[in-house]
Amino acid sequence: MKKSVFVKDVQIGGGAPVSVQTMTNTSTSDVKATVGSVLRLKKAGADIVRVSVPDLRSAAALKEIISETDAPIVADVHYDPDIAIASIEAGVHKLRLNPVNMPASALKNIADAATERRIPVRIGVNEGSLKEEVSPKRLAEMTADCAKRLEDFGLTDLVLAVKSSDVKRTVEAYRALDKMSAHPLHIGLTEAGTRRSGSLKSAIAIGALLLDGIGDTLRVSLSGDPIYEVDWGYRILRAAGARKDFVEVIACPTCARTQIDVNGFAERIEELTAECRVPVKVAVMGCAVNGIGESRGAEIGVCGGKEKSLIFKGGKPYKQVSNDCVFDEIIGLIKQKIGE
Repeated sequence: MKKSVFVKDVQIGGGAPVSVQTMTNTSTSDVKATVGSVLRLKKAGADIVRVSVPDLRSAAALKEIISETDAPIVADVHYDPDIAIASIEAGVHKLRLNPVNMPASALKNIADAATERRIPVRIGVNEGSLKEEVSPKRLAEMTADCAKRLEDFGLTDLVLAVKSSDVKRTVEAYRALDKMSAHPLHIGLTEAGTRRSGSLKSAIAIGALLLDGIGDTLRVSLSGDPIYEVDWGYRILRAAGARKDFVEVIACPTCARTQIDVNGFAERIEELTAECRVPVKVAVMGCAVNGIGESRGAEIGVCGGKEKSLIFKGGKPYKQVSNDCVFDEIIGLIKQKIGE
């Protein structure tokens, strides 16, 4: 089990659920816009929100931003150690820096300030920040070496990350780093791309790591509106079995045997239960070929027939209903389950 750190009241590592992060894309010096973005992302389910701090004006805005939101705020700082110190003094709950692009002489001062304020630091060594390409293993070694330097300065609350825009290299780097360090890991794919392609690449990379038991917090990095990063973060966690607090709808792919509107029923159920945080598995099957077995494995299910369909409850046949009553019957059982 990895060590744990706290970003305000959110635990990373130590067996805590994998948290979902995202990042604002507003100008941080615009307090009103950034606060609005943070509140919107928190409402969407973001556990932690990161803001870019490119200058001292942005660092000065952090104090007001933090005071007007209840979200754990991470300051993302590059190159300038004075901005890092100013962000810490403004009260951020976590600092993200890349030691590769920070003056080595400044790391002790940053470590001292973070230790004094008792805030964790995420060391993110991205492949794109290096002057030349290195192997995934070497990328992991560089990250572990950076962590060791900060530990030597007395800073022990660390989170590590090694990212590439390449799926395979990212997975290989994290697998290597996982064996080298006991610090919690922030996983993700950097510069993943658009909502369409980036979500897919991120799902493969992050999903592979989660299935290996690697990862304590994550960000799905997408171009565009960060609200989709939060949505896809939870989608990936659920698909990988790392989160169970939702209504999972499984549905057959449909074929010539299908007798009910499988896709329509499944999508409507997902929409109506999107805010539900109770673990319930629902199976919507269009015929008896796989339907009976799959429905038996779910708490609630339907096996479609030509005119009537068989409803399952608790893994056992419950009742037959006419097809025009299937949806209402399923929704009624879901509500009953949630109520229990």
